Amino acid sequence: MSIKDFVKQVHAKKIDVVKNTKEALCALEGINSKHHFMTVVSSDLALAQANAVAKNPKGRLAGLPITVKDCILVKGVESTASSAVLKGYVPLFSATVIDRLIKEGAIILGKTVQDEFGFGTFCLNVGKGIEVPTHPIDPTHVCGGSSGGSGGITRAANFVHASIAETTGGSIESPAAFCGVVGMCPTWGTVSRYGLIDYASSLDKIGPMAKSVEDAKLVWEVMIGQDEKDSTSVKHPQEKTALKTVGVIRALVDKADPEVKQRIKEAEELFKKQGIKLIDIDLPITERYAIETYYVLALAEASTNLAKYCGMRYGATEKLEGDFNEYFSTVREKYFGAEAKRRILLGTFARMAGHRDALYIQAAKVRRLIINEYKKEFQKCQVLLSPTMPITAPKRSDIEKLTPLQHYAMDLMTVGPNLAGIPHISVPVGESKGLPVGAMLMADHFEEHVLFDAATIIEKKDTN
Repeated sequence: MSIKDFVKQVHAKKIDVVKNTKEALCALEGINSKHHFMTVVSSDLALAQANAVAKNPKGRLAGLPITVKDCILVKGVESTASSAVLKGYVPLFSATVIDRLIKEGAIILGKTVQDEFGFGTFCLNVGKGIEVPTHPIDPTHVCGGSSGGSGGITRAANFVHASIAETTGGSIESPAAFCGVVGMCPTWGTVSRYGLIDYASSLDKIGPMAKSVEDAKLVWEVMIGQDEKDSTSVKHPQEKTALKTVGVIRALVDKADPEVKQRIKEAEELFKKQGIKLIDIDLPITERYAIETYYVLALAEASTNLAKYCGMRYGATEKLEGDFNEYFSTVREKYFGAEAKRRILLGTFARMAGHRDALYIQAAKVRRLIINEYKKEFQKCQVLLSPTMPITAPKRSDIEKLTPLQHYAMDLMTVGPNLAGIPHISVPVGESKGLPVGAMLMADHFEEHVLFDAATIIEKKDTN
């Protein structure tokens, strides 16, 4: 059942919201015990919200069970970005997106596991003391990251549901592709970041994960809009254009595994059958420099954003011994995971006085070139197509053999649109050896409507 049909039945009082919420919570507990997708299941909050909706079943998402990535604040629910340093932090307010969802009748079931502060592609870099989530189809494989818990529970849930996730360089797209669900990233600034535990502020974006394009679009419509609490947020224009041209990023298609490449070619045929013109496009600057540019900028911002978790004003504390530098080092050494430490060190190095011009400033200039390159291609076509990930979900044992640089290289297809701040969406486009393959579609800034139209064509492949 779609979210739209579910909500219609709630409005008509054909669905008992309280009963449905209890059943969803029960199912969630069972799924979580097997796959470890959740950091917290907020049963009391969910039932209180369900009772309120049952008395007044209104809103575009009335009665809809929602899970939330652990870096997005929910009032009264522990929110740690799946880190040990924030263990026990219970926020006194909710993120703007959560307030908007609740206002429309959504019910918060709990928080989903992620890579610590978003630092990962496979959801293996969870904080100390947190169990690694497993793939919903085959537990020996990874579910993707950093929004691994959101992607996994979206696929595994046997009840109508959506998850609210966040992406910096591919954190929605990767788990969406690996788990076989829809993951949507909006234009940067169209969804408020107020109440988000940030990774890299100029790159972070909150977006929905759902079982269908229609479901993701409905949740996205509730989330967007300017917010006086976030000075970087903007109003989303409502202009709509018909889809006529799709550009295929052929170099990225050719870099994918053979079966992933074949699924993308099948997606191309779906567009052709709909009379959509296909052209091959080239993004040489993005293909060559996106990974390096992303990691310089993202890690520099991360090292700044995470500096406040030092045991004084924010984060876990220890007994104060020695000078402040020794104290800060003790806290951060004990509570940050290995990948968080690596990214903080790399980011700090990139923005040091002696390296800032050669690394950070140059990366910022290349980012502008990447944005201009996308803008140029969108003069030729409305939507771009590529694989979301070059492979299907790998086994955990294989990932553990990779070096950090090999880990980072896996983001080749997702960091470009994130650097440019353009909207993009990962849609299931078949399988390879029993595991899902994702196709990624990208559009120009504020062109989400044509993006959803393109995604729907791929999604309806069985009827085309």
